[in-house]
Amino acid sequence: MSGAAQGRCAPAPLSPCPPARPVPAFAPLRVGRGGDRLRRALRRRRRGASAALAVAAAALAVAGGAQAAQPSRGAAPPVVKPPPAPVRMVSAPVRIADAATVRLLRPGDRVDVVAAERTGASRVVAAGARVAEVPAPEQGAGDGGALVVLAVPRETARELLGAGAVARLAVALC
Repeated sequence: MSGAAQGRCAPAPLSPCPPARPVPAFAPLRVGRGGDRLRRALRRRRRGASAALAVAAAALAVAGGAQAAQPSRGAAPPVVKPPPAPVRMVSAPVRIADAATVRLLRPGDRVDVVAAERTGASRVVAAGARVAEVPAPEQGAGDGGALVVLAVPRETARELLGAGAVARLAVALC
């Protein structure tokens, strides 16, 4: 067999085949993975940013709590006030001079009770008192006013009852 028959080119000067050369070694070619590499790089960058934010938030929380807990030197210790004592509410029946005004009231309304004394001076006896009940008008009461039940603190109830004995009481809706 001739050299041309075996698939080799003869070393003829006018041969269409280039001379034989050794093939260099190279890593396998991976096609279509370039976009995935970009996505992975972006994910790593996001993780890094979120980790940095978490560390910064933790540092601020620790630093802020430490400053609030430790007073500065030379400062007086903070004064801790005891919680206010619970106010005991009582029901106080009060006779209001104007019965027509009492008919305007409903349970839950807030009123200011004003005492008008005969000397002309008037004063607010109870501010923001809650109307607990408005009893039905009495038959044959005449011009004696109307009764209303107010929910007020015990001290205010004493003042209301005392003022009702010496002055005419009126209400103003809040």
